[in-house]
Amino acid sequence: MSGDPSSVLAALGLDRRAERLYFQLAPVSGHTVAGVAQLVQTRPEQLLRDMGPLVERGLVVLNDERLHVPPLAEAVSELVLRQARSAASSATVLAGLSSAVPHLVAAATRPDREDVSEVQPLDGELSSGGNPLDLLRLMLRTSRGDMLWLRPDAWAMPRESLVSEVLAEAIATGRRSRAIYPVRALSEAPDALRARALLGEQVRVISELPTRMFILGETHAVLPEPIGFADEPRVHVRQRSIVAALTLWFESLWARAAPVPELESGDADPDGRQFLLEQLMAGATDEVIARKLGIGLRTVRRRVAALMTELGVDTRFQAGVEAVRRGWL
Repeated sequence: MSGDPSSVLAALGLDRRAERLYFQLAPVSGHTVAGVAQLVQTRPEQLLRDMGPLVERGLVVLNDERLHVPPLAEAVSELVLRQARSAASSATVLAGLSSAVPHLVAAATRPDREDVSEVQPLDGELSSGGNPLDLLRLMLRTSRGDMLWLRPDAWAMPRESLVSEVLAEAIATGRRSRAIYPVRALSEAPDALRARALLGEQVRVISELPTRMFILGETHAVLPEPIGFADEPRVHVRQRSIVAALTLWFESLWARAAPVPELESGDADPDGRQFLLEQLMAGATDEVIARKLGIGLRTVRRRVAALMTELGVDTRFQAGVEAVRRGWL
């Protein structure tokens, strides 16, 4: 952009008349509107109308019936900043709209009623409210089979002890419970995991979990909408094919998750020794291990050093070999 003020004003979309008015107003910055109107030989109300484009762009500022003309560079800088904010806001809105497009397209692919027959609604609902514990009790009473849980943060919830009571009642009837926790639960809540294991629940840990979820037999599956760590809104699915698909997903996570046999003996592994050894065997860096465990890098390095000292080895590879020899892996 040229340094010529006139070309700058033209670039801002001002016509010749507005440019001429700007140059008339600049020398009298700080005067009253009435006084400036006399200087430019027009009525105050007409002057205000003529100044509209200049005020809109921040080139002229009205304050207590006085007009001020800030330095052109300052005014342009502020205008650019406002436009940038506006563009960012528009980008956010557009991003939200674009995310809705696939849903609109998907809805458009719904077949016409005359093209299909025996159309039935899916068995389930999206809902909020109610007492989650009462809903869980009701579902347990109306289902059979295994209880499967993804529990990324459940130990920190106030109702955890009440959920454990309900779980104990169900396990006492012969039902099996399996739960997957993020590995950081071993250090954050070993007592909570030990309590569930002592009830008879099979516990495994994995690096991280994307959502809460539980499945009861072949008839109930409950997860947040959208998936995550909220209680509501929640999707309660009873459609058997969907429950079966979610069960297959759980089983794939279960196969990847690591068992924690120490829990069954009442001796939880708060340092995640087995997981740590598995990560070392896999060649994971300290940074990766820290991220998966949800702890600090220094803590990981301290635990690795302590583990290698306990095993009496000098390298991580040797640590893996010695752990296998001792039956730790």
